[in-house]
Amino acid sequence: MQSAVQHYFPLAVPAHIDACKGEKRGGPMAHIIVVGNEKGGAGKSTVSMHVATALSRMGHKVGCLDLDLRQKTMGRYITNRQKYMAENGLDLPTPSYHDLPEVDQATLGPDENVYDHRLSMAVAGLEPESDFILIDCPGSHTRLSQVAHSLADTLITPLNDSFVDFDLLAHVDTDGEDITGPSVYSEMVWNARQLRAQAGLSPIDWIVVRNRMGAQAMVNKEKMERVINKLAKRIGFRTAPGFNERVIFRELFPRGLTLLDLRDLGVKGLNISNVAARQELRELIRALNLPNVTPDF
Repeated sequence: MQSAVQHYFPLAVPAHIDACKGEKRGGPMAHIIVVGNEKGGAGKSTVSMHVATALSRMGHKVGCLDLDLRQKTMGRYITNRQKYMAENGLDLPTPSYHDLPEVDQATLGPDENVYDHRLSMAVAGLEPESDFILIDCPGSHTRLSQVAHSLADTLITPLNDSFVDFDLLAHVDTDGEDITGPSVYSEMVWNARQLRAQAGLSPIDWIVVRNRMGAQAMVNKEKMERVINKLAKRIGFRTAPGFNERVIFRELFPRGLTLLDLRDLGVKGLNISNVAARQELRELIRALNLPNVTPDF
């Protein structure tokens, strides 16, 4: 009899079951990082771009997938990077990127989902040559995003430091102090954890990344701190510092660059804001506690 996970994403699970035994066809399995929530504008693609590039620059082999099949911000970033390098004769450490392969629906059984197969084939294609696979999810609920969360070894959920965004994780009372119930997103993560447990896989390391904290009033920041800590204990996630509102995190997108690439472009010194941005990225990478990763930038 199939497990619930095998029924849910039939191609992806066997590889993960092999991996949880310690090996995957002669070598260790890629560590899968999923960046997701179900609210747009929280900084998912910004976090994805900077984490993937930082890992690449530290010498790790990184493969990327973008599950936002319309906007493809992460895919556009890497395409921009490759184009800029070609035009300027540069060779910068760069994550690999693949679109999801097409699957002929006619080749699938009556209970098989085409999106499950597209995602599992993409992951299987990246794994042999990757230390990390980073999956950037859309800011909405989709089948692809739901399955990707079940594949996550590390789940990063960026969150603007406001109660509007906190509603993504849980509902609170009118005073913003007491949690009254979970959100649909938290329930989805819970279901993903259950599926992994049924398949005998390691638990998801869930990190909520608090972005744009610097712009918040002190009273609101303290209230958010209290309620996030309460929820973290209740549903089991860690918190990590994210990115403040800085131009440098966005302005290099057309060239597919990050602040870590500036020295390769001949920039001799960073201004105070850029130095602070580098420190924020360093602290985030350190807080993620990824295997065999020590930030050296």
